[in-house]
Amino acid sequence: MLEGVNVALGVTGSIAAVKTVELAHELRRRGAAVRGVMTDSAQGIIHPWAVEFATENDVVTEITGSVEHVELCGYEGWADVLLIAPATANTVGKIAGAVDDTPVTTCATTALGADTPVVIAPAMHEPMYDHPGVLEAIDTVEAWGVDFVEPRLEEGKAKIASEDAIAASAARAAGTRPLADRHVVVTSGATSESIDPVRVLTNRSSGKTGRAVAEACAARGADVTLVHGVVGPHALETGSGSDWESIPGIDVRRVESAREMLAATATACEDADALVSVAAIGDYTLDSSPEKIRSGQELTLELEPTPKLIDEIRADHPDLPIVGFKTETSGDDEAMVDRARETLERADLAFVVANDASVMGAERTRALLVEDDAARTYDGSKTGLAVEVADALAAEFGVA
Repeated sequence: MLEGVNVALGVTGSIAAVKTVELAHELRRRGAAVRGVMTDSAQGIIHPWAVEFATENDVVTEITGSVEHVELCGYEGWADVLLIAPATANTVGKIAGAVDDTPVTTCATTALGADTPVVIAPAMHEPMYDHPGVLEAIDTVEAWGVDFVEPRLEEGKAKIASEDAIAASAARAAGTRPLADRHVVVTSGATSESIDPVRVLTNRSSGKTGRAVAEACAARGADVTLVHGVVGPHALETGSGSDWESIPGIDVRRVESAREMLAATATACEDADALVSVAAIGDYTLDSSPEKIRSGQELTLELEPTPKLIDEIRADHPDLPIVGFKTETSGDDEAMVDRARETLERADLAFVVANDASVMGAERTRALLVEDDAARTYDGSKTGLAVEVADALAAEFGVA
């Protein structure tokens, strides 16, 4: 989500600075170029050579006659966004007071004066985070347009947010935001129908594509409601346990059954500008047994079809742009396009993303983006597909 974005990464003297190498790698993995800026205190926790290694760029450790702060964050400076992660209480207070006594605070003052986006990820002990002066400083800086990535309050500490949340916030700040002021609802994951208190009827969806679409829309400025079902077994196999629920711009609503997903989506769509229906919603439900069904006996389950979510939403919102996802098992592109167009026409969709079930749980995907009179192939990461979907949705609004 950060392809072509230049990130100036400010590192201050929190113990969370030990995570800087991993954060720099994550930013670069998402396509960003990164240059480090460090305070003296940060250098006591992590060596500048480590940051240089992680970014593959020289690290600014002092402001010299080369006016590094202006070159990085001034008018027409190198950086598209200044990301301060971690930011101590001391640094936040200094930025609010325009105190420039470290390379990081000097870059922050320069960036704010030059309208270069600034993102701050605080990390400190929780009593410091709750100090009235720190809270006032945060409010002050936020009023200037700085984005804060909320810390995780655990064990008496305001721990730095996840790498996913920080990277997503940087992408949102640095982007052009063609979906700004739009409310986009995204469904994701699988649904699960209870057979008895122990067993369920579900599918293999990992929810990776839906979460990526939500993040891509948020990065483009949308306010996203992510209606998320259960996570399938493939997600556990591939270790997708990132803190995606903390990503800025995304309000997550967890559901389980198809009925719950329809109800939550219908509520979210009351004031939505678009719906992207990625979730693998179960086609069947059943009456659940109130007690565990004993094993070893022959059993027949009477299945009932679940309502089609996009048809229900379309009936209530005739003019709402809706993007559908269609999964098939034929492996035949022409057949997938035909089935996608059937859905496209039936529900009057903006476009349909069709793919083969074999990509469930995988990091990469192959999909067909099907419109009324055209179909194009995408082959790459699910993050890349999400970007394609978000950009195509922006085009529906005429702001791509």
